[in-house]
Amino acid sequence: MTVLSDLFTINFNPLRVVISLALALVIGLYIFFIYKKSFSGVMYSRNFNVSLILITLVTTLVLMLISTNLTLTLGMVGALSIVRFRTAIKDPIDTAFIFWAVGEGLALGVGFFDAAIIGGVIGIFVLLLFAFKVRSAMPYLLVLHYSEAANGPIKQMIKQLPGARIRSKTAQRDGIELTLELRLRDNETGFVEKFLRVEGVYDASLISYQGDLVS
Repeated sequence: MTVLSDLFTINFNPLRVVISLALALVIGLYIFFIYKKSFSGVMYSRNFNVSLILITLVTTLVLMLISTNLTLTLGMVGALSIVRFRTAIKDPIDTAFIFWAVGEGLALGVGFFDAAIIGGVIGIFVLLLFAFKVRSAMPYLLVLHYSEAANGPIKQMIKQLPGARIRSKTAQRDGIELTLELRLRDNETGFVEKFLRVEGVYDASLISYQGDLVS
């Protein structure tokens, strides 16, 4: 009976709780900073980024609770089994940041402070990948909508684009829609406006493969 009663007894160290939550806040802010610096999507969501801090804090608190009491552990499993999370994650990298925040919270919740701090190396790795992505050429789609009269000048301009490949060409009643695949750096997108100077060109759009409208 003594062993069973010990299993159902809460032994909380207030100092450990304060230290764990303080470290969770610091690491959560670190994840917040890394996400903001490495974000390259369409619209930055501050609410989502703040939620990464809360995920780190809440996961730390929950792990501290269920690791000291068997009753709470069983109750938490039952509670989470009926919860349905329906928030749509639009970017796979957002899912990775959520798992990172949860992982840090797990490490802090069970007292592996050294593992949680070492896990911060992930942020440096993310920033290095982001820096490499900025410097390297990224895939884009150039969509042109023009009349038949502008066909000749358009072909001449396409020949000047390095590595341009035709993906689709659609003939419509009001003209032609042409889609090209390109690989460009961020500072090489200024040529799009030149297509609009051609007589007969209705619009020109440069779109990344992630669906980000550039111009």
